[in-house]
This record gives sequence, C-alpha cells and structure tokens, in this order.
Amino acid sequence: MSQKITAAITAVGGYVPEDRLTNADLEKLVETNDEWILSRTGIKERRILKGAGKATSDLCVPVVEEICRKRGIRPDEIDCMIVATVTPDMVFPATANIVCDKVGAKNAWGFDMSAACSGFLYALTTGAMYIESGRFRKVVVVGADKMSAIVDYSDRTTCIIFGDGGGGVLLEPNTEGFGVLDSILKSDGSGRSHLHMKGGGSLKPATHETVAAKEHFIYQEGQSVFKFAVKGMSDVSAELLERNHLTGEDIAWLVPHQANKRIIDATAARMGLSADKVMINIHRYGNTTAGTIPLCLWDWEDKLKKGDNLVMAAFGGGFTWGATLVKWGH
Repeated sequence: MSQKITAAITAVGGYVPEDRLTNADLEKLVETNDEWILSRTGIKERRILKGAGKATSDLCVPVVEEICRKRGIRPDEIDCMIVATVTPDMVFPATANIVCDKVGAKNAWGFDMSAACSGFLYALTTGAMYIESGRFRKVVVVGADKMSAIVDYSDRTTCIIFGDGGGGVLLEPNTEGFGVLDSILKSDGSGRSHLHMKGGGSLKPATHETVAAKEHFIYQEGQSVFKFAVKGMSDVSAELLERNHLTGEDIAWLVPHQANKRIIDATAARMGLSADKVMINIHRYGNTTAGTIPLCLWDWEDKLKKGDNLVMAAFGGGFTWGATLVKWGH
C-alpha cells in the first residue's frame, strides 16, 4: 500500500517595499488621526511600492528568489507557480507567467488566482492538490498585492487599511503527515455589492466616465463587511477544528488574514486561543490582501517548530472565506 502524499511547506519567502506610509502621513491626506486608525484597525503603518514600472510581479520576484535560496534549488526546478492577487500586472498575461520569466523558472507553468483576501488559502489548497496527485514535486504558491494601485487616497474609509507586500511558500511531497492537512473554503457572490472594484472588467471597461466616477478603486461598505468577516472567519475556523477533532489547545498558532485587529481577536476567541498564539503584523504592514498570511509565516518562521499545528483563516471580497489546517514540517 502506497503512503499518503501530503503537500509540506519546505520554504517560506516574503517581501515588503522600503517606503512606509504612516498614520501621521495619512493625517495630511484625509480627515483622520493616528488614535482613530489604531483603535479601529490596529494599523500603524503600511508599505508602498514606489517607482515607475513597478507592479505586483516585482513584489513576487524577491519572494520566489528567497524561497529558492533557502531551499537550495534553482528556479528551473519549479514545476508550477500559482500567484494569488487582485492587482495583476495586467489583465493578461497572468502575473505568474511574468514572475516565471523574471526569475528564470523556465520549466514551470502557472496561473493567477483571484479570491481577494482569501486568495492565498485558495491557491495553497490548489497547489497542495497538485502535489497530492503525484503529478508535480515543486509548486510555488505566492500571495501578493500592490493595493496602492487601486486605493483612492482621498477616501478615508479605505486608504487607511491597505498596503503593498507579498509572501509565498514552496510545496513538496511528504509521506510523514506534514503539510496541508485540511481546508474548508467558501464563497458567496452575493457579497459583491459590499466590497468590489466596479471598473476595469468586461462589465465596465475603462472609459472617461468610469475614471471620472472613481470606479477603478476599491469600494468597501465597512460595517457590512466587518459583520460578515467576523462570522465567516470564526465559523469556518471553529468548523475546521471540530472536523479534525481538535481544540484550541492542539493549535500552536492562528495565522489570520490581517484585515482588522478586531476581526482577528473575535476569531481567536471563538477558537479558544490566547493572544500569544495569534500571529499579528497588521500594525507594520496593514492589509496586503493576498499577502497577509504568507507574510505572517515569513515573520514568524523562526518561532515555528516541526509538528506545530497551524490554522490559517481568511475572509475577502466577493465574498470568499476559508480556513486551512497545516502541520509544520521543517
């Protein structure tokens, strides 16, 4: 009988741009202040990718290079590249294809995955299935967004939240039970009215009118999204534990999407986790959309021990949400 193949995370990479946008900087742009932003979101500063011709692929390249360096592999050994993003360099070709070209992953095929803030979990689960099938041996999954490209810096409800950054992991086959063990992923397209970007798709291609109406920026109805996010993220995390006969005591770390400190606290409470088991870096990077969960893994990597149970949980526009159980393998 052949042993069950799981997809283990064998390397982690991350990248945030140098330029910082602090709450004090935002006070000069919109009617807001540091105390208000901090108390409602937990954010102190975010990183912004500046410079002509810089795009999401430029956030991904250092991530993939770091993964290859840490694992001691060449980019041409990568079989598949999945990039989760809602800010692709272009509508097409896929950002994953551009990243493969820039890093020299000549033997990889790849594609983008669009699930907003849940994008990394969707992509991680997809990548894991390619490994489990036995078809591929090295799959790189990256979550990255240049949110500054679609943020209206005169809209104080959204400009305080988002930042630029990305992170990623290498998945490889494992027969010792490490890696991605289970995922519960959900979506509800009726939530699109609360969180979306109207312009730029086939429904509303760019025109003078769409640009003038600011339809190429994020639109978010904060209160509705907050309520859905708290319920969605905490419900699915609790369901994941129950399904795997685990309690909060069995979990070493909650790796939550960094949207809002209050949503994270509610999810941890529902799982019965103390604050010292929750990864939080929202104060440093803000909400980097598909980048938040892998950036947490990158920041906490030296604290993770082999055999640790991690629950990754996210909620995003669309609506999309989910939770993934990972047993740390290195």
